[in-house]
Amino acid sequence: MKSKQSGITLIGFVMVLFVLGFFAFMGMKLVPSYIEYMGVVKAMNQETESGDGMTLDTLRRDLLYKLSFQYVDDATIKPANITVSRANNGAQLTVAYDKKIPFIYNIAFLLHFEKSVQLKGNVLQ
Repeated sequence: MKSKQSGITLIGFVMVLFVLGFFAFMGMKLVPSYIEYMGVVKAMNQETESGDGMTLDTLRRDLLYKLSFQYVDDATIKPANITVSRANNGAQLTVAYDKKIPFIYNIAFLLHFEKSVQLKGNVLQ
């Protein structure tokens, strides 16, 4: 009786490892940025409780202080990325920023993050 071999060849195994390694490397580059964004969202949700009667500068300073506890890099979010607008009979806090992540040689990822939360209090301009 003739036996039939089954399985993956060495070349096929190396190709599968290459593809898995490529996506693992991409994940190692991108996941920290999304974890940082989750810290931004958490800090913004904490800021909704304490927004009453603050000026825009005080609100920005307080949010940047809370972002430091969430391990958000100071170079990621600048004070100009934090805006307050009037919407739905109240103030709305918006943080929008871009993050450029170098990948391989001259290839880079450009990630755009934007989050808005409704402030419970009134923000003075």
